[in-house]
Amino acid sequence: MGFYVPERVIRLLCGGAALEQGTVYYEADKVTLTYAENNVELEYSKYRAEVQGLESYEVVLAIDSDGDVNGECTCPAYHHGGAFCKHIAAVLVNILRQEMDTELSRSMAGPSLHLHGGSTGESGRLTPRNPEPAAFGSGEHTGDRKLVTSMLDMFGSSRKRPSGTGTYSDIRTPLQVEFICKPVLYTDGTHKLGIELKIGLERLYIVQKIRAFLERIHRGESFEFTKHFIYDPSLHSFNKEDNAVILKLIEVLLNEKMYREAVSPHTHYSGGPGGERLLPVPPFFWEQVQPALTAVSSVQLQHGGISTEGLQITNAPPPLSFQFDQTPDNSYRLDIQGLAQLTVMEDYGLILSEGRLLKLPVQECQRLSELKKMLASSRKDEIAIAPEQMEPFMDKVIPGLKKLGHVYIAEAIQGRIIQAQLQARLYLDRIRDRLLAGLEFQYGNIVINPLDEKARERGNEVILMRDGETEGRILALMDHASFTQTESGYIMSDEDGEFDFLYHTVPLLEPLLEVYATTAVKGRLLTGTALPKVTLSWNEKTDWLDFKFAMEGIPETEIVLVLKSLQEKRRYYRLPDGALLPLESAEFLEIITFMNEIGIRQDELKSPQFSLPLARGLHLNGDSAGDSVTMGRSLRRLLANMQNPENLDFPVPDSLIPVLRDYQQYGFQWLKTLAHYRFGGILADDMGLGKTLQSIAFLLSELKDIRQGGHPALIIAPASLLYNWQNELKKFAPEIKAAIADGNLTERRRTLKNTAGNDVIITSYPLLRRDIEEYAKHSFHTLFLDEAQVIKNHATQTAQAVKILQARYRFALTGTPVENALEDLWSIFGVVFPGLFPGKKAFHDLPRETVARRARPFLLRRLKSDVLKELPDKIESLQASELLPEQKKLYVAYLARLRKEALKHLDNDGFGNGRIKVLAGLTRLRQLCCHPALFIAGYTGGSAKFEQLLEIIEECRSSGKRMLIFSQFTEMLGLIGRELGLLGVQHFYLDGQTPSAQRVELCNRFNEGERDLFLISLKAGGTGLNLTGADTVILYDLWWNPAVEQQAADRAHRIGQKKVVQVIRLVAQGTVEDKMYELQQKKKNLIDEVIQPGQEAISALSEQDIREILMLS
Repeated sequence: MGFYVPERVIRLLCGGAALEQGTVYYEADKVTLTYAENNVELEYSKYRAEVQGLESYEVVLAIDSDGDVNGECTCPAYHHGGAFCKHIAAVLVNILRQEMDTELSRSMAGPSLHLHGGSTGESGRLTPRNPEPAAFGSGEHTGDRKLVTSMLDMFGSSRKRPSGTGTYSDIRTPLQVEFICKPVLYTDGTHKLGIELKIGLERLYIVQKIRAFLERIHRGESFEFTKHFIYDPSLHSFNKEDNAVILKLIEVLLNEKMYREAVSPHTHYSGGPGGERLLPVPPFFWEQVQPALTAVSSVQLQHGGISTEGLQITNAPPPLSFQFDQTPDNSYRLDIQGLAQLTVMEDYGLILSEGRLLKLPVQECQRLSELKKMLASSRKDEIAIAPEQMEPFMDKVIPGLKKLGHVYIAEAIQGRIIQAQLQARLYLDRIRDRLLAGLEFQYGNIVINPLDEKARERGNEVILMRDGETEGRILALMDHASFTQTESGYIMSDEDGEFDFLYHTVPLLEPLLEVYATTAVKGRLLTGTALPKVTLSWNEKTDWLDFKFAMEGIPETEIVLVLKSLQEKRRYYRLPDGALLPLESAEFLEIITFMNEIGIRQDELKSPQFSLPLARGLHLNGDSAGDSVTMGRSLRRLLANMQNPENLDFPVPDSLIPVLRDYQQYGFQWLKTLAHYRFGGILADDMGLGKTLQSIAFLLSELKDIRQGGHPALIIAPASLLYNWQNELKKFAPEIKAAIADGNLTERRRTLKNTAGNDVIITSYPLLRRDIEEYAKHSFHTLFLDEAQVIKNHATQTAQAVKILQARYRFALTGTPVENALEDLWSIFGVVFPGLFPGKKAFHDLPRETVARRARPFLLRRLKSDVLKELPDKIESLQASELLPEQKKLYVAYLARLRKEALKHLDNDGFGNGRIKVLAGLTRLRQLCCHPALFIAGYTGGSAKFEQLLEIIEECRSSGKRMLIFSQFTEMLGLIGRELGLLGVQHFYLDGQTPSAQRVELCNRFNEGERDLFLISLKAGGTGLNLTGADTVILYDLWWNPAVEQQAADRAHRIGQKKVVQVIRLVAQGTVEDKMYELQQKKKNLIDEVIQPGQEAISALSEQDIREILMLS
């Protein structure tokens, strides 16, 4: 039998609302009691439970024999306020109900003596409501006893809780409460609603200090009214309705200071004595308090010494009357009755009248408030109206007054009122290049020029009820136009304003009035449709696109000028006959959108018919050209084939049908389709998806044509990949005769001279640069540029050399077509598809969306996650280490020096001049993060990251992992290698000095299982290697460009990998490496911006990047 507390105590501890919510949790089976212990010796029971709310929360409770409860909950509400929450209440209810069930079962079995807390002295367990394993340990364990004792000490005395509502099981005495609602006047002249309280048992006491009283209730403390009556939350309670209002008032009190400072810091209650009794309720809180207040049994509405029982709020109109009459001197008078008796609370949308609260729209409340102030300032209840003011008064004021009360118009006035429908007219003429306009308002026989002040003087015989709303709309539209106003009409000499008025304003005026225009004005309005059309076709003989623009009713000589005006973003074009042709229609928008997509320049618009290179339109969508654009059948077929390469269905070489995956067959079809139309492209598949294999499939399919023409294919790759290409060709296409053009100059020339005897020639970028004169003498069937990011800088000798090469088909292979900037893409396309993009300056001006659309048909990129569902996951993690003390001392010194030098260079020399020095300094900082021994001679201290690496290696080896360790510093790889040697760990090593043939051999040996660790230089081994024998990649130091690290990681995470690959980045915390990692995240998705544009492109390491890394800005 365990200790528990009754429901009334739970209500005291947690509050009524928390108890109700906790009971709901209990009844919904959301409470699981996972541990229960009853310790008679220490006289306590300990419980642990889980409560399933929005999340799962853990509750720990200790209840002693006196009924004191201490507890904790992991929910945010408990940690913010420290109050017992609904989850604690749920567990207390769960314990109570189980004990009650147990007692009921025992009473049915027979009478027994119940000692609260048990009498056997043994540890007891409760059976949870949810049947799950519950035991964690026995009450005999000393550890639990000490834990609970410590917890009791930590909690100290039990917390006091706010008083709640009373229920049938609550033995406290319910108090009587009377709420008094009254409007109070503030110093700014406004009224606010406030609440006063009376509380007691048989006798009610005025709460003299309402704020102090509510604060005591909130804290669960007592409050002394008199010596004869003290409110005590443990003895007194409120009924449900009264408690709801009190809780709302506490909420008002808690927000009072904020409201006073934000809304009315300089105003206060001016009611004199008794100010502490009243709690003002702000307008935004009244909507919450009012429903609760109307539900209580005792509430009074007091004002002006009059009290009304209950709180009545109705939508009835206020008891106001407005009497219009004529005075003996033929003037007019408005007599207002009942306004002085109203209390207007405009912020609440309420009016107090005869003990009732009347609800009105806020605007009408504001009008009543202003009217009341006006009458108060004049100290009379009537308003004199001059005869000339009567018409606008009747027109504008009377409709508003009818919403506020009853309006009575004397018979003498009614007989002079004329009510007729408005007939408005607009007259337009054009004289001497100026547009003239005149307005006329007619009511029956009365014609009014609204601009003529004298015309308004018609005497006092009649009162004209004018349509002020319609007149106002007409005048506002005329005022918005670019007219100059005179007494007789409007004048405009601005042609842009005239176009706006005729084509935009007049259509808005036409529903309001009749328009009369002279022939001169009508001549400015275009007759007929003049819809623009463009026909686009593919001239297969010239391989160019032919354009033909036409507009019905527009001479061909004018069409070019219209199109140029459209490009200049003109809103209209003036035709030779003076008519204004609008250029803002949906049809013209479609035409300019089309011209922008093609990139048609003004200097190319010399006639309505012209031709442009085919590449300019290959990104168009033939199925959604629009009504204004017509495409020829052959062009639509071409575009469809470009979007769906499988349409042409080129046969896959028989030997590769069982080898190629589905996505690789699609890539093959894509290459063949581009070649079919003599286009170049970039195969930009993710690293490890088989770009080499897809290229070999293409070469094999073209082998017959290669041999018949006598022109071999040329493959240019990094030097480290030459033999990899040769091996892949032997493996997948042994019938292809491939030769590597390397060795000395004589050997290379011999290979080039024997082009007829080879199907494929393989060479490296450095050797091509040296032998470009020899290569320029030959014409090649196909050019493949492997790892084409090598030519991302168009100004390099390598990029210039590649451009000289002659080849029928040109393709680039790269997993990172964009490493730092979109200019990388422009440079690569400049080789494989010249003409796709304009010059460098014009390319920079193109929106990224336009670049993406033009490049999309000629850039194929698939990600592993999209096409290799069976490829194991790649798990990436960041492991940080803090510099060792001796390491940190050096780092801080070098950082201070570098920041000082960087500021000098950046501020004085400019970024370009100081860039090299700053970058060199950053390299030093990064080396210090790796290991100070990299450049500090005689350094005998340690390196935190180096020690961390050795721990990771040991852990991986003990788990049977096989590792690739990358670093850009070969000296660092040397330090690691020497330490591994001392530890007796065999490993492979590869850097830029490793011969190509040996690289392939080392990779094969590693993949076959020889040795478990491979040290690799990041730049030398980041591309072209297949190392699927590894399942762990460790990036010892970061590189500026995340694409380089991605390539390194994908040496292991590629086709053939059967295990999950773990990629670990080591970062020295609080150093430039932290900033480098942030920079990487910015650059990481730049490729996707081209394929899915939308975000800002990131350029190469900029001055701002360096400032951020060194925290200079």
